[in-house]
Order: sequence, then C-alpha cells, then structure tokens
Amino acid sequence: MNGLDWAVLIGYFGVMVAIGVWSHKRVDNVSDFFTAGGKMPWWLSGISHHMSGYSAVMFTGYAGIAYTYGVTSFITWSFPIALGIAIGSKLFAPRINRLRSRLHVASPLEYLKNRYNLPTQQALAWSGMLLKIVDVGAKWAAIATLLSVFTGVSLNQGILITGAITAVYCTIGGLWADALTELGQFVIQLLAGISMFVAVVLKLSDKDIGFFGAWDEPALHGHGKPLVGPYGTVFLLAFLFIKLFEYNGGMLNQAQRYMATGSAQQAERSARLSAILWLVWPVVLFFPMWMSPLLVHAQKPDGSDSYALMTEQLLPHGLLGLVIVGFFSHTMAMCSSDANAIAAVFTRDVAPVLSARARAWGERSGLVAARVTTVVFLGLSMAVATQVNSPAFKDIITVVIKWVAGLMGPIAIPMMLGLLRPFRRSGPTAALTSWAAGLLAFWLVNYPINWAVDGGVPLQYQVSVPLAVSLVLYILIGYLKPEDTPERLAVIETVNTDGGAAPAVPVPAGAGDDAAAASSPGGNAS
Repeated sequence: MNGLDWAVLIGYFGVMVAIGVWSHKRVDNVSDFFTAGGKMPWWLSGISHHMSGYSAVMFTGYAGIAYTYGVTSFITWSFPIALGIAIGSKLFAPRINRLRSRLHVASPLEYLKNRYNLPTQQALAWSGMLLKIVDVGAKWAAIATLLSVFTGVSLNQGILITGAITAVYCTIGGLWADALTELGQFVIQLLAGISMFVAVVLKLSDKDIGFFGAWDEPALHGHGKPLVGPYGTVFLLAFLFIKLFEYNGGMLNQAQRYMATGSAQQAERSARLSAILWLVWPVVLFFPMWMSPLLVHAQKPDGSDSYALMTEQLLPHGLLGLVIVGFFSHTMAMCSSDANAIAAVFTRDVAPVLSARARAWGERSGLVAARVTTVVFLGLSMAVATQVNSPAFKDIITVVIKWVAGLMGPIAIPMMLGLLRPFRRSGPTAALTSWAAGLLAFWLVNYPINWAVDGGVPLQYQVSVPLAVSLVLYILIGYLKPEDTPERLAVIETVNTDGGAAPAVPVPAGAGDDAAAASSPGGNAS
C-alpha cells in the first residue's frame, strides 16, 4: 500500500463514522435503535440483509476453498444461501415482520417468552449471544489477517482498528447507521468487485488464456466440478437446510432487517431482493478466486491468502485501496449488524430477567443500555478474535463452518419453527429438549466421536447432525407431548395473519369446545 491506498482507506473510515453521526439524529428510542422504527424502505432492507451476510471470511476462508477446489465454493455456499432466502421470503420474512408490527417487540427472541416460556427464551438468548461472540470474533480475525498482508500490522492491531471504527458508528446510529453504511458498502463492493474481475480477465488475456479456456488449464483440473473434496451432496443439502434458518433470522441480525420494514409484504420483497443478489453477485466475486491458481502461488496451506496476494499483484494503487476497503465493508457490515442484534437480545430479553432496574428502564435509559451493550459485545468478540488460531478454535474457516453452522441449528429450530402453524403443538418441552440435545450432539460428533473415528467425522456430518437431532426431537416431542395452549396459539395466529382484527385461535390438542370458547387471542400476544 502507498499513500493513495491509505487515503482511500482512511476516507472510507471517515465516511462510516459520519454516517453514524448523521443516523444518530434518527434514533429517539429503543425501537429506532433496534428496528429502525419499522420505517426502513424494502429495497434498503434487502441490500442491508444481503450485505450483513458477508464478511472478510469470503476473501480468506472461502478464497482458500475456491483456490483449492474451484466452483464448489459457490455451489455449496452462496447458492444455498440464495435458495434458502428465496424460500424464507414466503415462509419466514412476513411472520418475523409481524413480531414487530403486531406483537410490538424489538428483539427477534422477545416473542419466545409467550410462545414457549421464560426458561426457553433465556436458554436461546444466552446460547445465541455466546455463539455470536465466537462468530464475530472469527470475522474480526479474517479482516485482520487481510490487513496484515497489505500493511504489515499485527493481527491484534488489525482487530483493534476495525473493531473500534465499527463500534463508533453502530453504537451511536443503531440499525439506521448499519443499513446506511451497508448501502455505501454495497456500492464500494460493486466497484471493487468489478475492478478485480476486469483485472483478472486482462491478466489471463496477457497469458493467452481465454475466458472459457481457462478451465482447461492443468492448474484448474477438477475446479469446474460442482461438488468435490469434503463438499459433497450431503454437505450441500445440510448447508441448504442450515442456511434456510440462519439467513432468515436464525442468527438474529437478518431477522432485524425483516422487522425494520413497514409491513409483512415489504419484508417479503426485501428477502426476494437479497436472494437475487446472493444468486448473481457472488459469481462476479468468486471468478477471480477460481482463476487464482493460474496467477499466484498461495503461501498458506489452505490457500486463504491467495486473493490478497492476487490483489496486490494485479491492481494499481488507488484501486488496491478500494478493494481493501471492500474487504473492510464486508466484515464491518456483518459485525455491526450482529452487535445491534445481540444488544437487542440482551437489553430486551436478558437484562430485565437479571435486574429489577432493567425492567423499569425508560426510553432514554434503555437507549443508553443498548449502546453500552453494543460496545461490550464488540469488545468481547474482539478478545475472542485474538484466539481464533489457537488450538481451541483452529483456523477461521473451521470456526465459521463447523462452529457456527453446527451450533446455529439447535438455537434456530425453536425460534423459527415456533412461528409456523404446523408446529403449534411443540411447546417449551420440545423447544428446550431439542436445543439441549442439539448442543450435546454437536459436542459428541465434533469431539469424542471425531477423536474415535479413523480420519475423523466428515465435515458434512459435523454440521448437519446437531440440526437434524434438534429438528427430529422438536417435531416428535410436539406430537407426543403437545403443549399448544390457547395463549401460545394466539401468538402463532397473530404472526400468521395481517390486519387489526383478533385472529381466530385453533382448539388446542385434546381440548374440548369449552376451552376453545374460553380462549382469548388478545391478552398474551404482546
């Protein structure tokens, strides 16, 4: 990097902080801070939803997969995300929006107290927060790894720089700052991605390698196969199922984008836009990574430094700075949205249970608590980031794929399926049992069983077994021990219907006409 690249990078940081300061004027209460007051346009929500799913892991961990295996990086990552969001646009997005518009909640988990009970809400809240700390820690480590390649700063210095800048704008501006910075980051990503795409095509042309003929080169042998190595059919199906829950709200930050729109219909349009972007745009970003074995020799065994090395070699100063800014934009978009989501969970779901003072928070004190929680979460995740390459966490892609994908399912199953009518029989027993058994399954498959099996348990089973265990138990216990009380049914009907009229509440399993007549949908749904 030279002075021009540094000017682009510092200018970007300045703009992000300025957006946060401007967004501060739009935040008057907790609802504004966490859900933008339900006033976010659907197109801005869609772009924000799309951007909050990226991080620099794409340019390190997934760049390594692309360098080693080729197009499977798209087939087993962004394609299932796009398909999962498209399905969720009908299945989950409208219902999650009604959590805010009809139940008047500011946290995606806030409704669980009435849908199940308080212990279930607390179990999911605490485990979700702890998982997010690890997840965001991996993202900080990824961007710091890239920064060290370009600037020579240490890993810890890179973590501190990116975390501090993100903390400023997302703490003072809330979800509005997140969404508006993500819009700016999307534009930067567009320019940077196209610049890199063109640079790679021109370099291949200089080597007399055609756009399509590149796949015949020996260095790319087998790279055109959609499913190779550990990323086979079972992994693809498992990842699709995981991403269906994760990117439609299971990891909390995407749920806030649906909640921020003005209506259920706008939330659905938002999800569709995000799905289209996930289907099309990653192809442009991945193409240089697929071609990287023809242009660079990665220094790291997993190839995670290949994209950074290629960027340094191919781009002139100024454009190099723009691409580096693109790296930062991905990570800061995801991490700031995660920080906002976890702050919502803590201040709305956890703190009122822990403290009587928290239950008495007014608009001003609640807003202060939200901002303090955001800073604390970012600090904890930055501390975890310094340990990502330790024996406990392994490398970045291991954290993101194995830990996050494997642990997300047990948390997301009760939260997401609890919104749907077909699972109305599943109550707190089903939710807590499926959650606990899923976490236990993750530990067993990834550690004792993995150690006992020669060569270890294949990756697809490490990530899919916990979710499968949770799903089966959630459904099975719901049928064996139905807990669909009138109060819980009222919550489900409220998020499944539009309009101001009280929805009709189905008869609980095993209840008679008297119970049906006595049920009231209005009193326990907010």
